Amino acid sequence: MKNNRHALRKCALQAIVSLEFGQEPLQAAQFSYLYDREEEQEGVELPLFLLNLVKGVSDYREELDKEIAGKLKAGWTLDRLTLIDKNIMRLGLFEILYFEETPARVAVNEAIELAKEFSDEASAKFINGVLSQFIQED
Repeated sequence: MKNNRHALRKCALQAIVSLEFGQEPLQAAQFSYLYDREEEQEGVELPLFLLNLVKGVSDYREELDKEIAGKLKAGWTLDRLTLIDKNIMRLGLFEILYFEETPARVAVNEAIELAKEFSDEASAKFINGVLSQFIQED
């Protein structure tokens, strides 16, 4: 696995989903990062970008959920969203709100790409519609 930001976002998403099942952020990030690696796993240092994403989404989950829920169309709730779509939105919104080094449009585009890979085209459009509302306000 490469350490480019897209690959690290994929790791972060996988780790964030595992948080739903009681995993701790650091352990989730470690497992996700080391899962596909063939080299020696002892002493491998996790990329700070990955750690910041996983810990940040974990720490700000309530706030992220409140923000996302406020942008959903009538009739939609967080409970109606699939687990993967909800976590892609959390990850994208966390980057939009708290990662100044990531342009907001890049965070949205990355979320769309994750949705295409882990969900489907309809989810990608839905996620784009929700997250784009956060960057139009700036």
